[in-house]
Amino acid sequence: MQLLYGVTHGGQFEDLRRESAKFVNKNFSAIALGGAHSSKKNLYEVISWTVRELDEEKPRHLLGIGEVDDIFMAVERGIDTFDCVIQTRLGRMGHVFVSPKEGNIKNRFRFDVTKSKFVSDLNPVDPNCDCYVCKTYPRAYINHLFRSRELLAYTLASYHNVYFTVNLTTKIREAIIAGNFESLKKAWILIH
Repeated sequence: MQLLYGVTHGGQFEDLRRESAKFVNKNFSAIALGGAHSSKKNLYEVISWTVRELDEEKPRHLLGIGEVDDIFMAVERGIDTFDCVIQTRLGRMGHVFVSPKEGNIKNRFRFDVTKSKFVSDLNPVDPNCDCYVCKTYPRAYINHLFRSRELLAYTLASYHNVYFTVNLTTKIREAIIAGNFESLKKAWILIH
């Protein structure tokens, strides 16, 4: 089924955001929030202002977020879906996402696999991930690919990052259904 999304705008102005949200809420079957990113604090405020004006049964999409903490905070405020290039952009630069056992809020749940300390590291990118990349290639090999400028490096890191994000959002969805969202968020965000 295809839906026609109305995109809300209004910059960092609450009155314009609310007016825009009221308008698109009447005329579209789904809503997207655009232009909300001047800072994290503002992002969360803009989401809160906008979502209050929207029907709960309409899908709500946030444009351009992909960091772990942003995903949790957006879902907590009523966002259903999102899109972002960060998974592939960071992957092409050698940055790979990792679970809380390997990462934290300070390192944005990622590390740079191109660093020299990974030249001999035979661990998977994320030992807690079951994607093809983590099951097949050690950090040292991916490091070698980046240092050799092999195109496969960009593919593997991007693949892992996309898999990581899909897996994270699946866990979030399952936690919401089970009534455990706060526990999951705490395990990822609040304990770090």
